[in-house]
Amino acid sequence: MSNEPDIRTESDRPDESRSAAGDRLDPALDSVVVSYDDRPDRRTVFPRGLSGVDRMSTWLTASDDAFVGLEDAR
Repeated sequence: MSNEPDIRTESDRPDESRSAAGDRLDPALDSVVVSYDDRPDRRTVFPRGLSGVDRMSTWLTASDDAFVGLEDAR
């Protein structure tokens, strides 16, 4: 196995900007998982549609197993 991380990009939601509850905007988020051979995988979550400085200043990274699916959390 390589020491290079395996990066998988996942969309957390379909391209929807409005919730079913009405006109309230739901945050559309994307995430990237970086898999390592010798340490826990890491997931970074960030708002969809941002780039440059805006994207770099609005992200969150944690161990991948710290995240749960919406259906599992309800």
